[in-house]
Amino acid sequence: MRKKQYAVIGLGRFGSSVAKYLSQMGYEVLAVDDNAERVQEVANAVTHAVSADSTDEEAMRALGIRNFDVAVVAIGQDIQSSILTTLILKDLGVPTIIVKAQNELHGKVLNKIGADKVVYPERDMGLRVAHHLISPNILEHIELSPDYSIVEMQVPSAMYGKSLKMLDIRQKYNCNVLAVKQNGDMNITPSADVPLTAEDILVIVGKNEQLTKLEQAYAEA
Repeated sequence: MRKKQYAVIGLGRFGSSVAKYLSQMGYEVLAVDDNAERVQEVANAVTHAVSADSTDEEAMRALGIRNFDVAVVAIGQDIQSSILTTLILKDLGVPTIIVKAQNELHGKVLNKIGADKVVYPERDMGLRVAHHLISPNILEHIELSPDYSIVEMQVPSAMYGKSLKMLDIRQKYNCNVLAVKQNGDMNITPSADVPLTAEDILVIVGKNEQLTKLEQAYAEA
């Protein structure tokens, strides 16, 4: 299966962290900003880095932006540019558009003009957003240390009807299932033989690199 391609527009602190994380995870990333210095700062960390005006439809068309699966609009304080960029991406047919909002009103406008997801940097850090882009089944990601994390994973379709024993997550990925949540109830001693359903949420702990392998295996299954 072809890996998703991402465009990140706006390379402030939030946009840069999203672009770098996605690139580190092995995805093709196009980073765009109208500030040449910011473009230069991320140039070695992403697949392509380009200085361009995202409010110029022809410039966006020339970059082949419509060929990317997901565009993240991370433009800073310029709300007008953020909205115009989102409209242009929508018109060009980008399948999924994630936009950073400055406030609730900005977010409402973005939703009305067709943003697929609106994020608020005060609540959603760049790394967390990037992590969710890669692994849509991940509901929560809690960093315990630089090396270890706990994730809450909505059971993906590839796990339906399979038991924890059949999945053998510990042996395959060196990660431990701490609990299974269903309808808000937490079972910290889940049976290894009970088939999982779409309603189940797995609480898993492990090394970040192993968790990423697990997430990607089922995100792309």
